[in-house]
Amino acid sequence: MSPVQAASSVILVGALAAAPPLGADTPPPPAATAEWPPRLEAVRVAVPPTIDGRLDDQAWQTPALPMGEWITYNPAYGEKLAQKTEVWVTYDEKHLYFAFRCRDPEPDKVRANLSRRDQLFNDDWVGLSLDSQAAGQSSYDMFVNPRGVQGDILTSSSAGEQLAPDWVWDSAGQTTPEGYDAEIRLPLKSIRFKSGRDVTMGIMFWRRVSRLGQSASFPDILPGKSVIERHASLLLHDLKAPLTLELIPSVTYSSDQLRESPDRFGARDSEPDAGLSVKYGLTSSTTLEGTVNPDFSQVESDAFQVEVNQRFPLFFSEKRPFFMEGMGTFELAGANGDAVMRTAVHTRRIVDPLWGGKLTGQLGRVTFATLSASDEAPGRPFDDEVNPHLGRRQGFHIARALYGLGKNRYVGAILTDTEFASGHNRVVGGDVSLRFGNHATSATFLASQSRSPDGTEARHGLGGQAFYAYETKRWVVVNQLEHYDTDFQMDTAFLNQTGATANWSFAALSLYPDAKKHPWLKRIVPFVFTKFVEDRVQGGTLKFVLPGLRVHMTKQGFFRVDAGWGEEPWKQRLFPVRFVRVMGGAQYTKWLFVNVYTQFGRGILYDEENPFGGHSRKANVDVTFQPSSSFNQTIGYNRAEFDRLTGEREYRVNVLNTRTTYQFDKHFFVRGIVQWDSSRKRVLTDLLGSFELLPGTVVYIGYGSLIEERQWDGTRLLEDAGGGYLTTRRGFFFKASYIHRF
Repeated sequence: MSPVQAASSVILVGALAAAPPLGADTPPPPAATAEWPPRLEAVRVAVPPTIDGRLDDQAWQTPALPMGEWITYNPAYGEKLAQKTEVWVTYDEKHLYFAFRCRDPEPDKVRANLSRRDQLFNDDWVGLSLDSQAAGQSSYDMFVNPRGVQGDILTSSSAGEQLAPDWVWDSAGQTTPEGYDAEIRLPLKSIRFKSGRDVTMGIMFWRRVSRLGQSASFPDILPGKSVIERHASLLLHDLKAPLTLELIPSVTYSSDQLRESPDRFGARDSEPDAGLSVKYGLTSSTTLEGTVNPDFSQVESDAFQVEVNQRFPLFFSEKRPFFMEGMGTFELAGANGDAVMRTAVHTRRIVDPLWGGKLTGQLGRVTFATLSASDEAPGRPFDDEVNPHLGRRQGFHIARALYGLGKNRYVGAILTDTEFASGHNRVVGGDVSLRFGNHATSATFLASQSRSPDGTEARHGLGGQAFYAYETKRWVVVNQLEHYDTDFQMDTAFLNQTGATANWSFAALSLYPDAKKHPWLKRIVPFVFTKFVEDRVQGGTLKFVLPGLRVHMTKQGFFRVDAGWGEEPWKQRLFPVRFVRVMGGAQYTKWLFVNVYTQFGRGILYDEENPFGGHSRKANVDVTFQPSSSFNQTIGYNRAEFDRLTGEREYRVNVLNTRTTYQFDKHFFVRGIVQWDSSRKRVLTDLLGSFELLPGTVVYIGYGSLIEERQWDGTRLLEDAGGGYLTTRRGFFFKASYIHRF
């Protein structure tokens, strides 16, 4: 342990020792039954319920499932949720059905808005987590708000929660004088399970009360445990898993124009196209997917970010449906936002695929997945030079396997291979992730072998990580150690740096004020974060310490203040770094959310030739207005400044992002985006109309333009030469696809 780490630990331990005793780390709540896991049995029905949000069907006239108290897990564990919830589960040979009666003593305060899929999480909602294979490795998590709007998350032991995947299911909801009711119909074709006379699945139910900022579940989610470790058992009888054949034909048309002069656009570049995606269930637990000439146009634009003075590249999430679904299996243990490796398979590196294929499934305790794609982007013509590999395509091939060792525990292997011209990049590795009680640990080992596209340069490298976490109701302690050789390369990964050995640690204590004296105050969390990186490329060791305090409140409110200091190597020099940050946010009313952030202190200008230290300031404000259930307006403003130590201004960047949405119903919306970036002197406008009946059955119509500052010199438009703002590019986009399930 370094002197700085030791000093930080002494400070933290001393502060915690002075804190008043708060009882046991994790007091058990009153149990509904001594049996663990709780056993629930679904009722088979002859007449299926109508999914309309009204619980007047015969299927819902039987007694609700016998459950005890719903216990909160966020923002604090262990409170009994005052809002009562009743749940029914039925099924037939084609579907599972779920019904929820959500009572609320203040029904007029229930937050229920119309929004697009996966945009309901600031509302009240109710839902379930279903481990359909009862393997303790993954779960389908479904949510529905009082207007029937859906949200779904795929949770896995390797990747945690992933919001990207969407699957086909139906939902409806309505507000009532007592609160609200909701229904879900889940086709058996949408999930994987093993047929049998007696079929057991893991299940959990949860509910969110927006105005309180509280989430609760049954069974309860103990601190340090994941959802898939706390499922109850759901018993069904005589259930047969159907095989699935799914076709999604699509047609697209795009028209793009570039400005040639201040008063004239060039010829339209029009491109009609058609594609086909196929999904076929080889067995009840194995699926083959393929796509030919796919439409991978991004309907959603990436939000502008401050891109000046970034040491590491910015991370943009995947938005393309084929790559979004089922990608959690490919993730490696220990990959996360604080780590050097954020993700092992970042599919946005496949820029322009001609085709793609996936095979995913489960055989006993083994979960496996393969992905192959052919990318045309590396063989495109260059703007200002000759591409020596013109017309060639880059091949991506990835294989992953996991062997389950119990709930949320596994050992895995991965193989990645990219081939381009005479070069390649091949990585082989393994990982293990274990959980015992409140302890979680993982380790990863990777070896790479690479050759440059011209075949002249070969490189070999090793990489890996070790991770440990301990979490209870009061304590969180995390530590991760990573190492990547300078010559390590992984073309599929989002990797911040190589030639580095890094260690980061985090420790936090949760204090719970008296709820009767301070009902608005839920949790106070003092914490400390440290990071040390031996950077062999930049020639020095990063040393950084960040103590701080976070406060959790009702109305989804939070406040955080922290201060960081240390030193960072860059271009064989060490620069001092120190700053103070303050941030916070809350749902002030049913129609107003506000989040603010500010940071100021000493920083570095990451210039390749002449770096220097200076004064850095950052600030951003995000505001969301929801004056009606259908209209939503978000405004985000970011500002970044950097001054030399002598006072001269090096840069000032302002970025404005606005999004205006009107949701006619849960299927149809129109949306407008305006984004302004002062550093690039550009404005992006993006108009979109969207109708989504089901995931896969969609129609999009869009128009976008790029407005930039340009100067006309009589023959061409010049950048960085002053002048006015002109629309330099404009385009129209249409897409339609239809999902047909046999």
